[in-house]
Amino acid sequence: MRRFILPFLLLASVAAGVFAQAYPSRPVRLIVPYPPGGASDLHARLLVAKLTELPQPIVIENRVGAAGNVAFDYVAKAAPDGYTLLWGAGSMTVAPALTAKLPFDVVNDYAPISLVVVVQNVLMVPTASPFKNVPDVIAAAKAHPGKLNYASAGPGGIPHLTMELFKSMTATDIAHIPYKGDSPALVDLVAGRVDLYFATIAGGIQQIKSGKVRALGVSAKKRAAALPEVATLDEAGVPGYEVVSWFGILAPAGTPREIVNLMHGQIVKAVAQPDLREKYVGLGSEPTTSTPQEFQALIRDSVAKFAQIAKSAGIKPE
Repeated sequence: MRRFILPFLLLASVAAGVFAQAYPSRPVRLIVPYPPGGASDLHARLLVAKLTELPQPIVIENRVGAAGNVAFDYVAKAAPDGYTLLWGAGSMTVAPALTAKLPFDVVNDYAPISLVVVVQNVLMVPTASPFKNVPDVIAAAKAHPGKLNYASAGPGGIPHLTMELFKSMTATDIAHIPYKGDSPALVDLVAGRVDLYFATIAGGIQQIKSGKVRALGVSAKKRAAALPEVATLDEAGVPGYEVVSWFGILAPAGTPREIVNLMHGQIVKAVAQPDLREKYVGLGSEPTTSTPQEFQALIRDSVAKFAQIAKSAGIKPE
């Protein structure tokens, strides 16, 4: 039996090598769920500019709509041949908690390839705020339930759920004021018209660096490379607190393992380049990579986590 097994393994190895060399034989589309010029699009374009070892170009195609769901659904139903990839965003793991009948399955309809960046949120207050740290906020919220308020860039987004988890873990009552995007929320925070704002670091870093707002804590268990002086929420008085978003590349489920492995290797090489890492940190993001298995576990865990946060906050899928 052994004499048959060895030739078979050798043949399989050669076939896999030939397969990998043949791909890609035409341009690969990377579907970005958000408009050109935004943070998601910019992160994707920076990566694509570094994926120069492939024999064919990667072409970005922006498919916008339904908070990213148009693109997520499109790629979930695309042919699993490696020629249609998704620039995935952490927001896709929130979708099941907000939408009753999604046309795609976030956990099962994709073949994750690798994370590219992790995106943290940062809790901010106006510079003139009396709150110098997280315990100050918690103490005031407990002393005056419902009196403090916080802004969000819109109901149901990751920054909104990030604050709802904070409220749940600190047993506080803080009123929610939803805005239509980061910009108006930040304007009112700087002006002192709202007490608190949990924004992405990318959205708030310029105001923090310029001294227009004060950063009290970041949302991961590891300090942010862009704001190393700012404590994590876990360090600052909310033990066990952690919420992160991310950008990464996924393929449709069923994509051959050889293609996933090839693209994974190219992404790891690109993200390791110092100039790309520096650009990502400058945007407030944490450059990182993962195995496909680690990425799959993160997606599965995030779907469950955001579903629980939404349930605790009384947010029902529509």
